[in-house]
Amino acid sequence: MGKASKRSGGGHGSDKPYSRGPSAAAKDAASKAVNKVFKMNTNLGQHILKNPGVAQAIVDKAGLKQSDIVLEVGPGTGNLTVKILEKARAVQAVEMDPRMAAELTKRVQGTPLEKKLSILLGDVIKTELPYFDVCISNTPYQISSPLVFKLLAHSPAPRVCVLMFQREFAMRLVARPGDPLYCRLSVNAQMWARCTHIMKVDKNNFKPPPKVESSVVRIEPKNPRPPVSYDEWDGLLRIVFVRGNRTIKAGFASKAVMEIVERNYRTWCATNDVPLDDGEDVDMEEEDGEEEMEMEVDDDMGMGGVQKVKVKVGKKKRGKVTEIVRAKVDKVLEETEMADKRAVKCEEGDFLKLLYAFNVEGIHFS
Repeated sequence: MGKASKRSGGGHGSDKPYSRGPSAAAKDAASKAVNKVFKMNTNLGQHILKNPGVAQAIVDKAGLKQSDIVLEVGPGTGNLTVKILEKARAVQAVEMDPRMAAELTKRVQGTPLEKKLSILLGDVIKTELPYFDVCISNTPYQISSPLVFKLLAHSPAPRVCVLMFQREFAMRLVARPGDPLYCRLSVNAQMWARCTHIMKVDKNNFKPPPKVESSVVRIEPKNPRPPVSYDEWDGLLRIVFVRGNRTIKAGFASKAVMEIVERNYRTWCATNDVPLDDGEDVDMEEEDGEEEMEMEVDDDMGMGGVQKVKVKVGKKKRGKVTEIVRAKVDKVLEETEMADKRAVKCEEGDFLKLLYAFNVEGIHFS
């Protein structure tokens, strides 16, 4: 008697409780179709956090209260969003990609979380942000620096921000004087907030995996804010960090820098009714032209290197004001004992002392 032919468990007529599901080929086809619709735009920094354990750890580190309104930047498909919604009163999510916004809306539709979520479609850097208590973000790498300073400038200041960045950027935020990554970004961020490294996140926790590793940083804005002009503070740091390993005095050796300082001094004198003796010395300065100087130039992530750039130097005579400004700069550097120090070794208090001494002499940087 011949053997009975085997029936395929996946056939349409199968009534077995453990019948096979779709074939591997069918699953592959469905997966490719989804990926085609939701192909991640890595140019926009779209790397979806897929590890629920990491997402939960980020939310836990934010210390959310039931009354908190949370700003989430770049929610993507909502893996982090749903965990925030479970803990917070409401979430304001800013998303640039309409496809992602639609997917996130669909994900919470018909659930109790739906009423707690609002989505703002657009570029977070150009968007006027609503009120929020806490910010949580799997940050697109290319907006790391502008996002940090937009959040620090926001009024009222958030209680805390828990943000994921490319690891090198994150380590620059928390670097201390003498560290290899200590730079203008470190001093700027730490002037306005307390920055703490929370955890490292391996690139395999994302889809698609980025080319670099990531880290999560907790940023707590100082309240009240330091009574210092950001523009002036950053202006001074740009000069002293031209070359972090060179002396601070070397940063003021450039003719282009001194021309800017002199221009600012003239403006300050005019504003404060301080008379200027513009008598000219015999010697003539340079004609119209350009000076090649080294200066720190930011990229989109705030991790700019030192580049040689050409700065226009106008035609002018070497007058008494030029000599007065030079003398004031030398006096401040000598009296503060900062002339021979290197910016990479200086602390926040050193820069504050230097800025205050310059301001007393009428020297400003904004």
